[in-house]
Amino acid sequence: MSGLKTSQAVDVQVRSRGQVPRGAATYAREKVLATIDHVSEPVLAAQVKLIQAVRCSAARPATAQAVVDVSGRPVRAHVAASTMFEAVDLLQERLTVRLARARRYGPRGSSGAVQEAWWDSAGHEHRPHRQHLPAEERRIERYKSFSRNRQTPEDAVIDLEAMDYDFWVFTDLTSGYDSVVYRDVRTGRHRLASLGPVGEEPQAEGLLSVSTVPVPVSTVPEAVQRLNLTGLPWVFFADTATGRGSVLYHRYDGHYGLITPAR
Repeated sequence: MSGLKTSQAVDVQVRSRGQVPRGAATYAREKVLATIDHVSEPVLAAQVKLIQAVRCSAARPATAQAVVDVSGRPVRAHVAASTMFEAVDLLQERLTVRLARARRYGPRGSSGAVQEAWWDSAGHEHRPHRQHLPAEERRIERYKSFSRNRQTPEDAVIDLEAMDYDFWVFTDLTSGYDSVVYRDVRTGRHRLASLGPVGEEPQAEGLLSVSTVPVPVSTVPEAVQRLNLTGLPWVFFADTATGRGSVLYHRYDGHYGLITPAR
């Protein structure tokens, strides 16, 4: 007897926030069910979040996000559009791509080298834009931890793209140093930055290049200042309090998030 869940057997949970139009939740559930119906591996769960911005002046006030659990590996897509139904259509397109690529590389630990770019510029213009808040009003609104489990940079890239993030922080399996992989928007390639000595970390295979810029050492307040001064979306730094790698980033609501190692 097969242990696979068909799309109809998966309970797609849809949550809404704001004045989401009537019928959008049902439409989103049907679109996600149609997408996961083509997944051959067990789909354990699927969650959708629909958010309609309160500010009518927002250019793309409708955002849609989906997270699908495929055999224990989460696959995520996140988009924004002028209307909620358009956002759901874009969500289906982006989720389809992310699921296909996650299947291509198989489970964690079996990826080998990253042999091709994951870059899909056609989908990135639909990513949500963060709200602007004056620096004095911003706070660290969310604290998260990255896994204790070590992994290769190549597997980190796969997790980065499966989750549709801009960066992925992890501990390198070989060197033992906290590291981050991210997209270089200028080249469409992935890069690796590490707390290890510059030039001593092994070169990653495939299309993953290694940054030679030393990772800054700072306190969290200093990282906040650096983020504000540079205008970057996130900053990877060695926390002076712990000596470990951390990432401070801009959230879509205009505040900050902080990712630190799991204790």
